Amino acid sequence: MTKRDYYEILGVSKTASDEEIKKCYRKIAMQCHPDKNPGDKQAEERFKEAAEAYEVLSDRQKREIYDHYGHAGLSSSGFQGFGGFDDIFSSFGDIFEDVFGFGSGRGRSRGRSRSGVRAGADLRYDLKISFMDSAFGATTSIHLEKFQPCSSCEGSGAAAGSSPTVCPTCGGRGQVVQSSGFFTISTTCPHCHGRGQYIAKPCSLCHGSGKERVEKTVELKIPAGVETGSRLRLRGEGEAGEQGGPSGDLYVFIQVEEHDTFVRDGDDVYCRLAVTVVQAALGANVECPALKDTEKVKIPKGTQTGHRIRLKGKGIPHIRGYGRGDQIVEIFVETPTGLTRRQEELLKEFEKIGAPASKTQSDCFHGNNVF
Repeated sequence: MTKRDYYEILGVSKTASDEEIKKCYRKIAMQCHPDKNPGDKQAEERFKEAAEAYEVLSDRQKREIYDHYGHAGLSSSGFQGFGGFDDIFSSFGDIFEDVFGFGSGRGRSRGRSRSGVRAGADLRYDLKISFMDSAFGATTSIHLEKFQPCSSCEGSGAAAGSSPTVCPTCGGRGQVVQSSGFFTISTTCPHCHGRGQYIAKPCSLCHGSGKERVEKTVELKIPAGVETGSRLRLRGEGEAGEQGGPSGDLYVFIQVEEHDTFVRDGDDVYCRLAVTVVQAALGANVECPALKDTEKVKIPKGTQTGHRIRLKGKGIPHIRGYGRGDQIVEIFVETPTGLTRRQEELLKEFEKIGAPASKTQSDCFHGNNVF
Protein backbone atom coordinates (compact mmCIF):
# COMPACT_ATOMS: atom_id res chain seq x y z
CA MET A 1 0.00 0.00 0.00
CA THR A 2 1.40 3.37 -1.07
CA LYS A 3 1.95 5.79 1.79
CA ARG A 4 0.64 9.34 1.58
CA ASP A 5 2.99 12.31 1.62
CA TYR A 6 3.69 13.39 5.21
CA TYR A 7 3.35 17.09 4.40
CA GLU A 8 -0.02 16.42 2.79
CA ILE A 9 -1.21 14.46 5.83
CA LEU A 10 -0.50 17.37 8.19
CA GLY A 11 -1.64 19.99 5.67
CA VAL A 12 1.61 21.97 5.67
CA SER A 13 4.08 23.05 3.00
CA LYS A 14 7.57 21.60 2.64
CA THR A 15 8.97 24.88 3.97
CA ALA A 16 6.82 24.83 7.13
CA SER A 17 8.53 25.66 10.41
CA ASP A 18 8.73 23.26 13.36
CA GLU A 19 6.11 25.30 15.18
CA GLU A 20 3.70 25.16 12.22
CA ILE A 21 4.13 21.39 11.96
CA LYS A 22 3.48 20.93 15.68
CA LYS A 23 0.43 23.20 15.60
CA CYS A 24 -1.16 21.32 12.68
CA TYR A 25 -0.45 17.97 14.28
CA ARG A 26 -2.02 19.03 17.58
CA LYS A 27 -5.15 20.11 15.69
CA ILE A 28 -5.52 16.75 13.95
CA ALA A 29 -4.77 14.87 17.18
CA MET A 30 -7.54 16.73 18.98
CA GLN A 31 -10.05 16.00 16.21
CA CYS A 32 -9.18 12.32 15.68
CA HIS A 33 -8.15 11.15 19.15
CA PRO A 34 -9.60 7.63 19.81
CA ASP A 35 -11.12 8.65 23.15
CA LYS A 36 -13.13 11.36 21.37
CA ASN A 37 -14.15 9.07 18.50
CA PRO A 38 -14.90 5.65 20.03
CA GLY A 39 -15.38 2.96 17.38
CA ASP A 40 -14.49 5.28 14.47
CA LYS A 41 -11.88 3.31 12.51
CA GLN A 42 -11.38 6.12 10.00
CA ALA A 43 -10.52 8.64 12.72
CA GLU A 44 -8.27 6.05 14.37
CA GLU A 45 -6.30 5.51 11.14
CA ARG A 46 -5.97 9.25 10.54
CA PHE A 47 -4.75 9.70 14.10
CA LYS A 48 -1.99 7.10 13.64
CA GLU A 49 -1.14 8.43 10.19
CA ALA A 50 -0.73 11.98 11.53
CA ALA A 51 1.40 10.73 14.45
CA GLU A 52 3.75 8.96 12.06
CA ALA A 53 4.03 12.07 9.88
CA TYR A 54 4.79 14.23 12.89
CA GLU A 55 7.39 11.76 14.18
CA VAL A 56 9.33 12.25 10.93
CA LEU A 57 8.81 15.94 10.22
CA SER A 58 9.51 17.04 13.82
CA ASP A 59 12.90 15.29 13.76
CA ARG A 60 15.47 17.31 11.78
CA GLN A 61 17.50 14.27 10.70
CA LYS A 62 14.51 12.16 9.67
CA ARG A 63 12.94 15.10 7.86
CA GLU A 64 16.12 15.65 5.86
CA ILE A 65 16.21 11.96 4.85
CA TYR A 66 12.54 12.08 3.89
CA ASP A 67 12.94 15.24 1.82
CA HIS A 68 15.79 13.65 -0.17
CA TYR A 69 14.79 9.98 -0.42
CA GLY A 70 11.12 9.74 0.58
CA HIS A 71 9.59 6.78 2.44
CA ALA A 72 12.17 4.33 1.05
CA GLY A 73 14.97 6.33 2.61
CA LEU A 74 13.30 6.21 6.02
CA SER A 75 12.77 2.45 5.80
CA SER A 76 16.43 1.85 5.03
CA SER A 77 17.40 3.98 8.03
CA GLY A 78 15.31 1.85 10.40
CA PHE A 79 12.14 3.95 10.89
CA GLN A 80 9.10 1.64 11.04
CA GLY A 81 6.30 3.98 12.09
CA PHE A 82 4.20 3.02 15.14
CA GLY A 83 3.04 -0.39 16.26
CA GLY A 84 0.08 0.93 18.24
CA PHE A 85 -1.24 3.71 20.49
CA ASP A 86 1.21 2.94 23.28
CA ASP A 87 4.09 3.79 20.94
CA ILE A 88 2.40 7.06 19.96
CA PHE A 89 1.67 8.10 23.56
CA SER A 90 5.14 7.22 24.81
CA SER A 91 6.70 9.29 22.02
CA PHE A 92 4.44 12.32 22.30
CA GLY A 93 3.35 12.20 25.95
CA ASP A 94 4.10 15.90 26.43
CA ILE A 95 1.85 16.92 23.56
CA PHE A 96 -1.08 14.76 24.70
CA GLU A 97 -0.73 15.96 28.29
CA ASP A 98 -1.00 19.57 27.09
CA VAL A 99 -3.90 18.90 24.74
CA PHE A 100 -5.98 16.34 26.64
CA GLY A 101 -4.70 16.71 30.22
CA PHE A 102 -3.92 13.06 30.81
CA GLY A 103 -0.21 12.94 31.36
CA SER A 104 -0.89 10.26 33.96
CA GLY A 105 -3.12 8.30 31.60
CA ARG A 106 -2.54 5.93 28.75
CA GLY A 107 0.89 7.01 27.64
CA ARG A 108 2.32 7.46 31.11
CA SER A 109 1.10 4.25 32.62
CA ARG A 110 1.64 1.93 29.68
CA GLY A 111 4.23 3.43 27.42
CA ARG A 112 7.93 2.88 27.70
CA SER A 113 10.32 5.68 26.79
CA ARG A 114 13.40 5.08 24.71
CA SER A 115 15.56 5.15 27.81
CA GLY A 116 13.60 2.24 29.32
CA VAL A 117 11.80 4.40 31.91
CA ARG A 118 8.23 3.25 32.46
CA ALA A 119 5.53 4.46 34.82
CA GLY A 120 4.04 2.07 37.36
CA ALA A 121 0.66 0.42 37.01
CA ASP A 122 -2.51 1.99 38.42
CA LEU A 123 -4.29 0.22 41.29
CA ARG A 124 -7.98 -0.18 42.11
CA TYR A 125 -9.48 -0.31 45.61
CA ASP A 126 -13.21 -0.90 46.31
CA LEU A 127 -14.41 0.94 49.41
CA LYS A 128 -17.80 0.57 51.09
CA ILE A 129 -18.94 3.57 53.13
CA SER A 130 -22.03 4.44 55.17
CA PHE A 131 -24.89 6.54 53.85
CA MET A 132 -24.07 9.35 56.27
CA ASP A 133 -20.38 9.39 55.28
CA SER A 134 -21.48 9.84 51.67
CA ALA A 135 -23.75 12.72 52.69
CA PHE A 136 -21.31 14.64 54.89
CA GLY A 137 -17.88 13.35 53.86
CA ALA A 138 -15.33 11.58 56.01
CA THR A 139 -11.66 10.77 56.40
CA THR A 140 -10.66 7.13 56.52
CA SER A 141 -7.60 4.93 56.13
CA ILE A 142 -7.25 2.14 53.60
CA HIS A 143 -4.71 -0.65 53.74
CA LEU A 144 -3.16 -2.17 50.64
CA GLU A 145 -0.18 -4.08 49.35
CA LYS A 146 1.80 -2.65 46.47
CA PHE A 147 5.24 -2.37 44.92
CA GLN A 148 7.32 0.67 45.80
CA PRO A 149 10.93 1.63 44.98
CA CYS A 150 13.37 -0.75 46.66
CA SER A 151 14.57 0.63 49.99
CA SER A 152 18.03 -0.86 49.48
CA CYS A 153 18.93 0.34 45.97
CA GLU A 154 16.43 3.25 45.86
CA GLY A 155 14.87 1.83 42.71
CA SER A 156 18.01 1.50 40.60
CA GLY A 157 18.07 -2.30 40.79
CA ALA A 158 21.84 -2.28 41.22
CA ALA A 159 23.75 -3.47 44.28
CA ALA A 160 25.37 -0.93 46.62
CA GLY A 161 28.48 0.63 45.09
CA SER A 162 27.41 -0.14 41.52
CA SER A 163 25.02 1.33 38.97
CA PRO A 164 23.27 0.25 35.77
CA THR A 165 25.31 0.63 32.60
CA VAL A 166 24.33 1.17 29.00
CA CYS A 167 23.43 -2.13 27.39
CA PRO A 168 26.35 -3.17 25.13
CA THR A 169 24.06 -5.10 22.79
CA CYS A 170 21.60 -2.36 21.81
CA GLY A 171 23.60 0.70 22.84
CA GLY A 172 20.83 1.88 25.16
CA ARG A 173 18.08 1.83 22.52
CA GLY A 174 16.27 -1.17 23.96
CA GLN A 175 15.86 -2.65 20.48
CA VAL A 176 18.06 -4.53 18.05
CA VAL A 177 17.67 -3.61 14.38
CA GLN A 178 18.74 -5.92 11.57
CA SER A 179 18.87 -4.41 8.07
CA SER A 180 19.02 -5.99 4.62
CA GLY A 181 18.72 -3.44 1.84
CA PHE A 182 15.45 -1.61 2.27
CA PHE A 183 14.10 -4.23 4.72
CA THR A 184 14.63 -3.90 8.48
CA ILE A 185 13.51 -5.98 11.44
CA SER A 186 13.35 -4.41 14.90
CA THR A 187 13.11 -6.65 17.97
CA THR A 188 13.39 -6.19 21.72
CA CYS A 189 16.96 -6.47 22.91
CA PRO A 190 17.46 -9.98 24.36
CA HIS A 191 20.17 -8.73 26.74
CA CYS A 192 18.39 -5.85 28.55
CA HIS A 193 14.80 -6.85 27.64
CA GLY A 194 14.08 -3.43 26.19
CA ARG A 195 15.31 -1.36 29.14
CA GLY A 196 18.39 0.00 27.42
CA GLN A 197 20.42 -0.60 30.58
CA TYR A 198 22.24 -3.60 31.95
CA ILE A 199 22.67 -4.41 35.65
CA ALA A 200 25.89 -6.37 36.19
CA LYS A 201 25.45 -6.60 39.99
CA PRO A 202 21.74 -6.82 40.91
CA CYS A 203 20.49 -5.63 44.31
CA SER A 204 20.21 -8.55 46.74
CA LEU A 205 16.86 -7.33 48.10
CA CYS A 206 14.91 -6.75 44.88
CA HIS A 207 17.08 -8.94 42.60
CA GLY A 208 17.46 -6.13 40.08
CA SER A 209 13.78 -5.23 39.69
CA GLY A 210 14.18 -1.95 41.61
CA LYS A 211 10.92 -2.65 43.50
CA GLU A 212 9.80 -4.38 46.67
CA ARG A 213 6.32 -5.35 47.85
CA VAL A 214 5.15 -3.57 50.99
CA GLU A 215 2.01 -3.03 53.04
CA LYS A 216 0.93 0.59 53.21
CA THR A 217 -1.79 2.61 54.90
CA VAL A 218 -3.15 5.51 52.89
CA GLU A 219 -5.33 8.27 54.32
CA LEU A 220 -8.32 9.07 52.12
CA LYS A 221 -10.56 12.12 52.33
CA ILE A 222 -14.07 11.32 51.10
CA PRO A 223 -15.85 14.46 49.84
CA ALA A 224 -19.47 15.08 50.79
CA GLY A 225 -21.91 14.07 48.08
CA VAL A 226 -20.19 10.97 46.68
CA GLU A 227 -22.43 8.09 45.61
CA THR A 228 -22.10 4.50 44.49
CA GLY A 229 -19.87 4.46 41.42
CA SER A 230 -17.94 7.60 42.36
CA ARG A 231 -14.21 7.26 41.74
CA LEU A 232 -11.51 8.99 43.79
CA ARG A 233 -7.97 9.28 42.45
CA LEU A 234 -4.82 9.43 44.56
CA ARG A 235 -1.86 10.42 42.41
CA GLY A 236 1.35 8.47 42.86
CA GLU A 237 -0.17 5.86 45.20
CA GLY A 238 -0.11 3.07 42.60
CA GLU A 239 2.69 0.66 41.73
CA ALA A 240 6.28 1.91 41.50
CA GLY A 241 7.66 2.64 38.03
CA GLU A 242 10.63 0.99 36.38
CA GLN A 243 14.06 2.51 35.92
CA GLY A 244 13.12 5.54 38.02
CA GLY A 245 9.78 6.04 36.29
CA PRO A 246 6.89 7.70 38.18
CA SER A 247 4.48 5.65 40.28
CA GLY A 248 1.01 4.89 39.01
CA ASP A 249 -2.18 6.16 40.63
CA LEU A 250 -4.63 4.60 43.06
CA TYR A 251 -8.32 4.66 42.07
CA VAL A 252 -10.83 4.19 44.89
CA PHE A 253 -14.31 3.11 43.76
CA ILE A 254 -17.09 4.00 46.20
CA GLN A 255 -20.05 1.82 47.19
CA VAL A 256 -22.59 3.42 49.53
CA GLU A 257 -24.56 1.26 51.96
CA GLU A 258 -28.35 1.56 52.07
CA HIS A 259 -29.99 3.48 54.91
CA ASP A 260 -32.90 2.34 57.08
CA THR A 261 -34.71 5.67 56.80
CA PHE A 262 -33.51 7.54 53.71
CA VAL A 263 -33.46 6.76 50.01
CA ARG A 264 -31.31 8.86 47.71
CA ASP A 265 -32.37 10.09 44.26
CA GLY A 266 -29.71 12.33 42.76
CA ASP A 267 -29.00 14.93 45.43
CA ASP A 268 -32.49 14.63 46.96
CA VAL A 269 -33.35 12.27 49.80
CA TYR A 270 -36.74 10.71 50.49
CA CYS A 271 -38.20 9.44 53.73
CA ARG A 272 -41.59 8.34 55.04
CA LEU A 273 -43.26 9.92 58.04
CA ALA A 274 -46.07 8.15 59.87
CA VAL A 275 -48.83 10.33 61.39
CA THR A 276 -52.01 9.45 63.26
CA VAL A 277 -55.48 9.77 61.80
CA VAL A 278 -56.16 12.68 64.15
CA GLN A 279 -52.95 14.50 63.14
CA ALA A 280 -53.77 14.01 59.46
CA ALA A 281 -57.35 15.18 59.86
CA LEU A 282 -56.80 18.18 62.14
CA GLY A 283 -53.24 19.14 61.16
CA ALA A 284 -50.21 19.17 63.44
CA ASN A 285 -46.56 20.08 63.85
CA VAL A 286 -44.47 16.92 64.18
CA GLU A 287 -40.81 15.96 64.37
CA CYS A 288 -39.36 14.38 61.24
CA PRO A 289 -36.01 12.53 60.91
CA ALA A 290 -33.45 14.46 58.87
CA LEU A 291 -29.85 13.95 57.79
CA LYS A 292 -28.85 16.27 60.60
CA ASP A 293 -30.88 15.51 63.71
CA THR A 294 -34.63 16.25 63.18
CA GLU A 295 -36.81 18.86 61.46
CA LYS A 296 -40.20 20.33 62.38
CA VAL A 297 -42.80 19.49 59.73
CA LYS A 298 -46.22 21.10 59.47
CA ILE A 299 -48.93 18.61 58.56
CA PRO A 300 -51.85 20.42 56.85
CA LYS A 301 -55.44 19.62 57.79
CA GLY A 302 -56.91 16.79 55.76
CA THR A 303 -53.55 15.32 54.77
CA GLN A 304 -53.80 11.99 52.93
CA THR A 305 -51.35 9.11 52.65
CA GLY A 306 -48.88 9.88 49.86
CA HIS A 307 -48.87 13.65 50.41
CA ARG A 308 -45.32 14.98 50.03
CA ILE A 309 -43.64 17.85 51.84
CA ARG A 310 -40.40 19.30 50.46
CA LEU A 311 -37.72 20.57 52.83
CA LYS A 312 -35.50 22.87 50.77
CA GLY A 313 -31.75 22.46 51.12
CA LYS A 314 -31.94 19.51 53.52
CA GLY A 315 -30.65 16.88 51.08
CA ILE A 316 -27.22 15.78 49.82
CA PRO A 317 -24.52 18.40 49.06
CA HIS A 318 -23.82 19.03 45.37
CA ILE A 319 -20.42 17.40 44.90
CA ARG A 320 -19.46 19.66 41.97
CA GLY A 321 -20.92 22.90 43.24
CA TYR A 322 -22.49 24.81 46.09
CA GLY A 323 -25.72 24.07 47.94
CA ARG A 324 -27.63 20.90 48.68
CA GLY A 325 -30.52 18.91 47.33
CA ASP A 326 -33.89 18.71 49.09
CA GLN A 327 -35.50 16.30 51.51
CA ILE A 328 -38.89 15.00 50.42
CA VAL A 329 -41.10 13.73 53.24
CA GLU A 330 -43.89 11.37 52.20
CA ILE A 331 -46.76 11.16 54.66
CA PHE A 332 -48.19 7.81 55.70
CA VAL A 333 -51.43 7.89 57.72
CA GLU A 334 -51.49 5.05 60.23
CA THR A 335 -54.74 3.20 60.75
CA PRO A 336 -55.18 2.63 64.49
CA THR A 337 -55.29 -0.94 65.77
CA GLY A 338 -56.21 -2.44 69.14
CA LEU A 339 -59.02 0.07 69.78
CA THR A 340 -60.84 0.13 73.08
CA ARG A 341 -64.61 -0.26 73.18
CA ARG A 342 -65.01 3.45 73.87
CA GLN A 343 -62.82 4.38 70.89
CA GLU A 344 -64.84 2.11 68.63
CA GLU A 345 -68.05 3.75 69.84
CA LEU A 346 -66.69 7.21 69.11
CA LEU A 347 -65.65 6.19 65.59
CA LYS A 348 -69.07 4.72 64.89
CA GLU A 349 -70.67 7.92 66.19
CA PHE A 350 -68.36 9.94 63.94
CA GLU A 351 -69.46 7.85 60.95
CA LYS A 352 -73.12 8.36 61.78
CA ILE A 353 -72.68 12.12 61.93
CA GLY A 354 -71.37 11.90 58.35
CA ALA A 355 -67.67 11.95 57.40
CA PRO A 356 -66.66 14.14 54.45
CA ALA A 357 -65.91 12.38 51.14
CA SER A 358 -62.37 11.06 51.00
CA LYS A 359 -60.02 11.35 48.08
CA THR A 360 -59.35 8.24 46.08
CA GLN A 361 -56.02 6.50 46.49
CA SER A 362 -54.84 7.71 43.08
CA ASP A 363 -55.31 11.30 44.21
CA CYS A 364 -52.96 10.79 47.15
CA PHE A 365 -49.80 10.17 45.13
CA HIS A 366 -48.03 12.82 43.12
CA GLY A 367 -45.24 11.87 40.73
CA ASN A 368 -43.13 8.73 40.88
CA ASN A 369 -42.96 6.93 44.20
CA VAL A 370 -39.33 6.03 44.92
CA PHE A 371 -40.20 3.71 47.78
